[in-house]
Amino acid sequence: MASSSSSPSVPAIPSQSWKYHVFLSFRGEDTRKTFVDHLYSALEKWGIYTYNDDETLPRGEAIGPSLMKAIEESQIAVVIFSENYADSSWCLDELACIMKCKDTKGQIVMPIFYGVDPSEVRKQKRKYGEAFAKHELENKKKAKSWGQAVVEDLWGWLSTPREQNRKYQEAFAKRELENMTKIDSWKKALVDASNISGWEPKKIANGHESKAVKEIVDAISQRLQLVTSSSNENLIGIAARVQGLKLKLQILSGDVRMIGIWGVGGGGKTTLASCVFDEIINKFDGSCFVKNIREESSKYGLEKLQEKILSGVLKQTHVPVIGRIEEGRRIIADRLCHRKVLIVLDDVDQLDQLKALAGSHDWFGKGSRIIITTRDVHLLNAHRVDVLHNISLLNDDEAITLFRKLSPQDYRPKEDYERLSKEVVSYADGLRLALAVLGPFLCDKEIDEWMSALARLKEIPNDDIVGKLKISFDGLTKVEKDLFLDIACFFRSWEKDDAMEILDACGFHPVIGVKVLIQKALITISDGVFDMHDLVQEMGHYIVRAEHPKNPEKHSRVWGKNIAKICAIDARTELDKIEAIQIDHSHLVCAEHLPPIVANMKNLRYIKWRGDPANPMLNNFPSRELCCLTLHGGLQKQLWEGCKLLPNLKIMELHSLHNLIKTPDFAGLPHLERFKLYHCSCLEEIHPSIGRLERLVFVSIEHCYQLHMFSPITQLKKLETLSFSTCHQLFNLSKIQQNIENLTPLHLDISGKECCLDESFLPYNNKNQVQKWFFHNMQELSLRKLDLSWCNLGHEDIGSDILELPNLQELNLEGNEFSRLSFGLLRLPRLKYFNVTNCQGLVELSELPSSVAVVQADLCGSLERIGDISNCKWLWKLSLHRCDKVDPLDGYILLDSMLKV
Repeated sequence: MASSSSSPSVPAIPSQSWKYHVFLSFRGEDTRKTFVDHLYSALEKWGIYTYNDDETLPRGEAIGPSLMKAIEESQIAVVIFSENYADSSWCLDELACIMKCKDTKGQIVMPIFYGVDPSEVRKQKRKYGEAFAKHELENKKKAKSWGQAVVEDLWGWLSTPREQNRKYQEAFAKRELENMTKIDSWKKALVDASNISGWEPKKIANGHESKAVKEIVDAISQRLQLVTSSSNENLIGIAARVQGLKLKLQILSGDVRMIGIWGVGGGGKTTLASCVFDEIINKFDGSCFVKNIREESSKYGLEKLQEKILSGVLKQTHVPVIGRIEEGRRIIADRLCHRKVLIVLDDVDQLDQLKALAGSHDWFGKGSRIIITTRDVHLLNAHRVDVLHNISLLNDDEAITLFRKLSPQDYRPKEDYERLSKEVVSYADGLRLALAVLGPFLCDKEIDEWMSALARLKEIPNDDIVGKLKISFDGLTKVEKDLFLDIACFFRSWEKDDAMEILDACGFHPVIGVKVLIQKALITISDGVFDMHDLVQEMGHYIVRAEHPKNPEKHSRVWGKNIAKICAIDARTELDKIEAIQIDHSHLVCAEHLPPIVANMKNLRYIKWRGDPANPMLNNFPSRELCCLTLHGGLQKQLWEGCKLLPNLKIMELHSLHNLIKTPDFAGLPHLERFKLYHCSCLEEIHPSIGRLERLVFVSIEHCYQLHMFSPITQLKKLETLSFSTCHQLFNLSKIQQNIENLTPLHLDISGKECCLDESFLPYNNKNQVQKWFFHNMQELSLRKLDLSWCNLGHEDIGSDILELPNLQELNLEGNEFSRLSFGLLRLPRLKYFNVTNCQGLVELSELPSSVAVVQADLCGSLERIGDISNCKWLWKLSLHRCDKVDPLDGYILLDSMLKV
């Protein structure tokens, strides 16, 4: 495209369907040998391919097909309005054609007012008014002469007048109307063109034409560069994305609108903004695309970017020198508040940048659009932009098409090309940047080189890709970086709630930090599960390994195959760099070496140990910093001997330790908050010291078939959740005192009728009554959650005593056998969640409390009726999947009731 050198160059040929860069429309006798001559020479010098309209060629009354085609094939039309421009019907026809191309083909129109004021052109005053008066008079004269011509004889002499018939009269009237319509189209074209922000050479550099020409050529060159950059033939899938963004922009709306494009680095935010900018630029009085604000502002300051906006929008080289940001804010608001402008602020990473460059809607004129690209959606929310647009990555079909374009056919390895191409596309996972980097890199390599490169990329990602993605990471605080690295290394694909428990136990206070990571497009939460882009995760792994790629003992986090390398080091080596580790024994052949090595990890805060560790295992376990201990699988009968001090341990989870008979002494775990015990099939006893853990909040015990007693828990002042499930031998849950000071609401989930309660658990008089109605008199404990799912409960098993739970919020009766409820749900005023899924005998739900938000009644094959829900003002989900006996009409009535609520 346009050359950056000052030396003459051969004009480049425009890309795509454009044949010319520029078409010049001008009145020859006014400007051909002066201003236009200088302008044409300057455009040619800078390699801008310009249509040369040779006015010496003979002309008819209308512009010919070849000239019309030249206009249509030009990217930019430069119209030079001079004193006698409107005298020429030829020039006016050109202008009408140009404005039509602007509307239909996206042609860029750039007006120059040479020796005339824009208002003269717009309002057809002075010379322009006189010219149109002549055109209208000539039109009338033509119509008259046509009529006169009909009564003349073939020799040209006036003969006896012949009566003109009606067809001639109609033809003359039609022709006169067509000419008047053409004149009206000329006027409209003049108005539309003069409303576009342009140049007045006499006002540039005190009227020095050479300087005016230079400014105009610079502007044309810049516009061509922007158009060319977004016309890249490799922009697969961009058209639909452009249309989606244009719909959100609502171009025809007269309000000022700011829209923010956000998403992961390298996802195509700048590309999308550039393409939309080029498509709609002609609909605005002025425009400016400010690239790389993050880098440019740090290099040159926001003041320079403010000057750039003024220069770009106003098309002026010389704008006020801005010394202070506040001064720039005032000047931008003052100069642009009456202009309809299009501004793109690309790669914003600080709120101060938005405040300096587009501080408020009222800085800009009606109909203005401000497009912002960023990795951080928080900035957009804080600046109160009108619309958020999350960038969509390439789907598989788009990605494979793009990759094929980027790796030319001549260079593709024929053998296994398709399979390897799909591997590359899978690795890139929809990221344009990754494909743009890898396509050219791999295109001329042999099949073995492709395989080697892909294997290496999974260990050492490409620097260009990592560098782009790492920008978001570098902007995080220390705690946020630790959160991100923990999720990238350990918790991707984890349930959010489970991972948050661990991150909170490690002291990260993760609620606000996770929100920041989401806002910066580093992680997502989908269906309650942590997720992130594959390359973002690889970037996290790379950061952990970066300084010592071959020495995992010096990493902050260790997982996967690096565990085997840890096994191979000297057991006496200090390992104070390691903070978190996940061990899977299925990948180890030297498992017996690991326990003493782990004992040297003095700063270990999190460990998940999965497999078949040595027995005994944890006698020399690191203790001081450990916050979370998860053991999954193993043959040991005990974890450690005696009382072990783990002063900071907050979470302990023991899973599938099938030989474990008893839990360790809890006396050395003063800060334990959450204790989970799952599938320990031989466990008989939980150490009674658990009842003295004053900070314990959550206890969950499942599938411990031999467990028969749970110790007194009279000192568990903070206990909120006590859950037992499928503990068939559990026959005695000892006393919970109800007069404990500050007792928080207790969630009790006892799944299975075989679990009964001792009469000392609550003040019962009849033990048999306890076994049947174990929720009786529990209102004093503020029970909020009750799970009686799959307990084979019939109609006689559920009585009105459940109404003794006025604070109940969640009631799960899934999979039971009752046909109706013998109590009124209306008397549970705080009930929010109600589940009767798979209750095959249930015929009717007669009433629901106004507090309920979710009702699950799927797979209730006998259900016929549901009562009035018009008072359920919080109800947002009523699920009746495969309830075949519910009348469809009743379903519509229910839906209508929900919509009205």
